Amino acid sequence: MRFVVAAFGDAGHAFPAIALARGLQARGHEVLVESWEEWRGAVEGVGLRFEAAQQYMVFPPPGPDTPQGQIVARASRALAGLMEEFEPDLVVSDILTRAPALAAEVAGVPQATLIPHVYPVQQPGQPMYSLGFAPARTPLGRAGWRATMPVLNMGLRQGRDELNETRERLGLPAQERFHGGISELLAIVATYPQLEYPRRWPAGARVSGPLFFELPSDPVGIPEGYGPLVVVAPSTAQDPECEMLRAALEGLAGEPVRVLATTNRREPSEPIEVPANARLLEWLPYSRAMAAADVVVSHGGHGTVCRALQAGAPLLVCPAVGDMAENGARVAWSGTGLSLPRRLLSPRGVRLAVRRLLGDPGYRERAGEVAGWSRENDGAGRAAELCEQAARNASSRPAPARPA
Repeated sequence: MRFVVAAFGDAGHAFPAIALARGLQARGHEVLVESWEEWRGAVEGVGLRFEAAQQYMVFPPPGPDTPQGQIVARASRALAGLMEEFEPDLVVSDILTRAPALAAEVAGVPQATLIPHVYPVQQPGQPMYSLGFAPARTPLGRAGWRATMPVLNMGLRQGRDELNETRERLGLPAQERFHGGISELLAIVATYPQLEYPRRWPAGARVSGPLFFELPSDPVGIPEGYGPLVVVAPSTAQDPECEMLRAALEGLAGEPVRVLATTNRREPSEPIEVPANARLLEWLPYSRAMAAADVVVSHGGHGTVCRALQAGAPLLVCPAVGDMAENGARVAWSGTGLSLPRRLLSPRGVRLAVRRLLGDPGYRERAGEVAGWSRENDGAGRAAELCEQAARNASSRPAPARPA
């Protein structure tokens, strides 16, 4: 079969898409990856066909009447030639990447959604996504979260109406449901099931496990010594002045640990002091570093969290923005680590949290359970299998009418 896998350029979204494409390729399918030009070398380097995507703002979602919002409709129209030439059996579009999914619908091609993090749809009685709250433990708490649904629905209604304006420009019918950016045919939730709160799942949603992809890199030089290894893995997109990195290096300077950290090629305005027990690199391949880690300190990007858990390393999450607080809450809820709120981020806060993680073997045991699940469940292979099933199921249905 033929598949288009599309994602915008943030590494946390592009890398899972590339991993899925490789999973499909390994099963003998022809795959085209559509993403930003900066990933052409990475995609073609693993033998996949690449198509450069038109770049536009995806978060926060632009209104349909804004210049950025109108680009979405134009980008969707521009993909008509690709759909006609490649003739995909299924288009898999990242949850924030609307143009390929809309173009597929215009062309009458079935589409699936790739969600490269925990499932973002709030269920009544559960906390709003991204706020970083744990599930309520009492009926009163659940009632409090249910009371927030009307407020949430106001925003969802606005998002639905704005999406419908774009759909109208493309000749597509309006949708009544919320979360129109998530396919009802298949939504691949590329996370660990251990990070998902108990919920009622929609028919098309499937948890595959994380989708891992990493750029080629040189071997990692682990600091010498015998103390526990703490890997400090900041976000590639947040914290340009390296506040979390500075707090971690200062807080762990006098501790009986080895520290391996990276700036992720950031160049802050003030130099970073590196203590004697630490090694600071410009870039660090997380899969190799975390394999030796006893604790991972991070901002809580989903990909970094999953890399640490794949290695069985407990986490200290120091959220910055976006879904990082949510990921920190899931880590704390699952017992695989701790979350340190931004207001408490300090050298002392990091030091005390790392001491607790190293002193309580329960965190490593629970992280090790997730690692064991990961060894037995190939996320990319499972996601590729789900795509095959969705394409076959869609081909057996009557073709939808194409817009005039």
